[in-house]
Amino acid sequence: MLVANGETLEQQLEIRDPDVKLMMQVRDEVPGAFEVLVERYQNRLLGIMTHLVGRADEAEDLTQDVFLRIYRARKGYRPRAKFSTWLFTIANNVAMNHLRDKGRNQAEGFGGETPSGRLNVAEEGIPSREGTPSTQMRKAELADVVLEALGTLGDDQKVAVLLSKFEELSYAEIAEVMGRSEAAVKSLLARARTNLRGTLEPYLRTGQKA
Repeated sequence: MLVANGETLEQQLEIRDPDVKLMMQVRDEVPGAFEVLVERYQNRLLGIMTHLVGRADEAEDLTQDVFLRIYRARKGYRPRAKFSTWLFTIANNVAMNHLRDKGRNQAEGFGGETPSGRLNVAEEGIPSREGTPSTQMRKAELADVVLEALGTLGDDQKVAVLLSKFEELSYAEIAEVMGRSEAAVKSLLARARTNLRGTLEPYLRTGQKA
């Protein structure tokens, strides 16, 4: 497929997205390229999987499954979007299939460790006074409350929120990952924010966990 300046879409994506270039090196069997790719995405993907399936051991297995699928598909790789969009599309399919196989409609809570430094609690209305022990404790407690609230969302809402807030994907990118329209993604995120607000409001009002 040619674009306006005569370059193919593949060439443009390779220029704009260093991870596309890296994946093309994986495709071409460049030594060490796959290991770099895994290192770059492993913790991010593990965090997403942990939030989705609720158990750290299952999340680790699913993360390995995603990378295995990527490696097996390397020879046929032809970039059509950002690498992260392709990766999280695979991850979403793997996670949803896992949840369906387990007969679960929602994650069962958060088992194991959660990704550090990914939740911006300031967005939830906590004034920032960096450095004081009480503030750090409050932020840690709020992060726990936010994670618990996230666990109450349905799978689709949770995926949309994680990709939007954790990975900062656009509506269009989330739509591609989830196989939905942009309008559907906007609706999912709006409902998720309403549900999260309802769960978090008592804590933000009183400062006490339920």
